[in-house]
Amino acid sequence: MNRPLPRPAAPSRRTVVLAGAATAAALLAPASPAAAAPTAPSGPGAGQPYASYWFPDSLPAGEPGDGVTWRSLKAWRPGSDPDLPFNTASVPLADRFTPVPVNPTARTGQARISSLVAFGNTAGNPSQGSATADHYALNHWAYIDELVFWGGSAGEGLILAPNAPVVDAAHRNGVPVLGTVFLPPVHHGGDLRWTRDLVQRDAAGRFPLAAKLVEVALAYGFDGWFINAETEGGDAALGAEMLAFVTDLRARGRSAGLRITWYDAMTVRGEVGWQGALNAQNTALFEEADSMFVDFRWTPATLAASGENAEAAGRSRYELWAGVDVESTGWNQSVDWDAIIPTDRPHTTSYGFYRPEWTLNHLPEGRTPAQFHAADQRFWTGRSLDPARPDPAGGWRAPAAAVADRSTVDRLPFASTFNTGHGLRWYENGRISSDAEWNHLGLQDRLPGRRWVVRTEGRAPSVAFDFDDAWHGGSSLLVDGEPGAPVTVELYGTRLPFDRRTVVELTHRTDAGSGPVTVELAVARHEPERPGDPVAYTYVPAGELRAGGTGWTTSVLRPHSLAGTVRALGVRLTAAGPVRWRLGALAVRDGAAKAPAAPTGLRVTGASPGSEGTGLRLRWNRAPGSPRHYELHRVLPDGTRRFLGGTCGTAFFVPALRREPAEKAARLQVRAVSELYTTSGAATTTHRW
Repeated sequence: MNRPLPRPAAPSRRTVVLAGAATAAALLAPASPAAAAPTAPSGPGAGQPYASYWFPDSLPAGEPGDGVTWRSLKAWRPGSDPDLPFNTASVPLADRFTPVPVNPTARTGQARISSLVAFGNTAGNPSQGSATADHYALNHWAYIDELVFWGGSAGEGLILAPNAPVVDAAHRNGVPVLGTVFLPPVHHGGDLRWTRDLVQRDAAGRFPLAAKLVEVALAYGFDGWFINAETEGGDAALGAEMLAFVTDLRARGRSAGLRITWYDAMTVRGEVGWQGALNAQNTALFEEADSMFVDFRWTPATLAASGENAEAAGRSRYELWAGVDVESTGWNQSVDWDAIIPTDRPHTTSYGFYRPEWTLNHLPEGRTPAQFHAADQRFWTGRSLDPARPDPAGGWRAPAAAVADRSTVDRLPFASTFNTGHGLRWYENGRISSDAEWNHLGLQDRLPGRRWVVRTEGRAPSVAFDFDDAWHGGSSLLVDGEPGAPVTVELYGTRLPFDRRTVVELTHRTDAGSGPVTVELAVARHEPERPGDPVAYTYVPAGELRAGGTGWTTSVLRPHSLAGTVRALGVRLTAAGPVRWRLGALAVRDGAAKAPAAPTGLRVTGASPGSEGTGLRLRWNRAPGSPRHYELHRVLPDGTRRFLGGTCGTAFFVPALRREPAEKAARLQVRAVSELYTTSGAATTTHRW
């Protein structure tokens, strides 16, 4: 897997860090509810925060390149890391369940999927999204069992901690996220001293870097490490130390629920020899990890033997990820699928995608979010774009055809605004509150896992995330076509408890060009008996919508007769002519939707003036209860509010803030947002110009 990431194109900042900066203490000090001082701290720790990366201990010779900061993990201390509040994930890892598969070929309890994704360069990857919609907004979480935050290079750093938006989005969907330890091949700048640094022992014979890796994962809120040791030149003694290191790392992390995935490169003899198999050269390392990524060199024979070897070692064969490299050709990649996930016998192993962000990167310049989602859906669902009807033709066996989808929609309240985590604008209550592009995966909703199951006796309409209008966030769900018969769009597999207090809300509208549309909520009390059987829905009237009406309408439904555990939710649309129907929000609650408690103590902790404007670091105290996320606004001199951004944590960086005419101070607000998208009162501060 010896492919280093490119060097970053980032602002000029060359830094070598051997220990935490003492100036960070002020940034981590207890909050005060007072307004910001006339001036905010500037200098180190005041500018744009980035995802963290380190070398194990010793640093390269020379000077780092533009935009690169060299850091030693051994010297890292959480209390002196000024970027830690911006990089810390806040969403706990959700439990998942597996509905009855929507097609007869998807298997439960067999192959699973790991996904190795580079969300940006190692250096210069913003901690909390950025001002562009051109972003790999991963959202097919239902088919993913493990996400690896991939990257690393000899010129930047070798150990990567995932940034908070990725972890928060994954956790909301029940997917653990691993950081990466990458020891590159010599021809890509690798140096064996970094391997020796990683496995060094202290005077008591312990592994200080194993302790640091556990400390980082716990401080940042992610779930473990993917270890990829590819630097040649080792010997049996180094192999023994690596095995002892992995054993120690797993033992330290097990009590905290951390996991370790080993990559098939270094063998127990300390040599780098990609086996393409689980065999005598790496079984001991696999036994001390939670899973192993099998190098792309596998063959049908070695993969079959690997599954048998895993079971002989007392482990599941599905703890092996057979590597599938899609970085360059995506769904055009030639893969011997029958060697991994045969259709006529149990799956051989699990499998792992290397760089599926191809679905974004292969698109031409000027690509749109809608184009990305169309490509991404084809990758995960197949050419049919309907997981209930997998396309048997062609060489690409999409995950939806083989792997059962999972869901986390199992408790109330539940809501979705069908926000994909990026957009061309930001909407609130159906109105634009910022016309700037944005991305932040932590703001992504739990999206429908089965995209898109459409059942009709007429012509199937298109169903897609649309970015031209939204109720809240950056996108909505659009059904567009002229089916000529009722259409049921399946949305969520659920385990939701309904009783006489349960309320369901649909916020929806019809667009220009649509005829009248009769809308019904589809509710399933039972799952099908067999995979591939249709879901039996009961339909609850939600009214008729007409184009040219008053815009967004919220239909409030009280399905009292459907008390019990609801297993699936969808909608049914009936129209005599064209349909262009948009769903902006779906909410399910017990009783009234209450506003959350407000955060307190909003303050400016750092300011970084520049030619494009002033960057501000903001902190606040977490609101009582469990807010879904926080949203920040600027109050303009005329009293209107402009959306600045959102985050699940309690720190945020606002880039390039410019002074408005005759403005003496910028007025800033933060509000807590509940799971039902109700908002709290505001905590307010100012930044004086």
